[in-house]
Amino acid sequence: AGLFLLGDCYHRRMTNADPRELAKFSELAHRWWDTQSDFRPLHEINPLRLEWIESLAGLSGKRVLDVGCGGGILADAMARRGADVLGIDLAGKALKVAQLHAIEAATPNVEYREIAAEALAADMPESFDVVTCMEMLEHVPDPASIVAACGRLLKPGGSAFFSTIHRNAKAFAMAIVAAEHVLKLVPKGTHEFAKLIRPSELAGWCRAADLELVQMRGLEYNPISRRYRISSDTSVNYLVAARKLGC
Repeated sequence: AGLFLLGDCYHRRMTNADPRELAKFSELAHRWWDTQSDFRPLHEINPLRLEWIESLAGLSGKRVLDVGCGGGILADAMARRGADVLGIDLAGKALKVAQLHAIEAATPNVEYREIAAEALAADMPESFDVVTCMEMLEHVPDPASIVAACGRLLKPGGSAFFSTIHRNAKAFAMAIVAAEHVLKLVPKGTHEFAKLIRPSELAGWCRAADLELVQMRGLEYNPISRRYRISSDTSVNYLVAARKLGC
């Protein structure tokens, strides 16, 4: 029992999360799988990011970790492509929604766990072929720590995938003013400009985590067609693929 309590305390000390962010997403947890809710953009971009991940790493038969999985939109989709998926998050209500959806939809080979990425990296280093961390880094106090944990969790030669938002004037205008206040694609207050991340910063964290940059792509939204597409424009939303060195 003493060892269990010691481990539990250790995990809590390693928590890298903003309580306000956890509360914000927990309040919306019951709407994760409503495609017309505040999570509609995630449902609309999910096929794009899923195909991008699979094109670079393949999913069938792979052991995959989804860091910051929320209600399980991406984790569920990757499991349906044949991956053995573990989704982790610190928003307990969202995880319960993910677990319930997996049961109701009979999703194979997916499980969820409430644990910090850093704590899991201490428990299960080099255990995953693929690690994804999408739309999360801009919501935590120390994003570099998350990237480092993702690197430790990957097997040598494994693939890491990140997505986040650039920190510049265009991103402020598009991702905050337009998306939150004009088009109302996401709730007001979803993003804080100071927490947005320049590609050079993310690339630096990847290098420090022994992750070699493989590809950087942009994710664009057309307000007229109301469609998203992956492009070469990384000035607002962007995705990064990296490979762990050593293989």
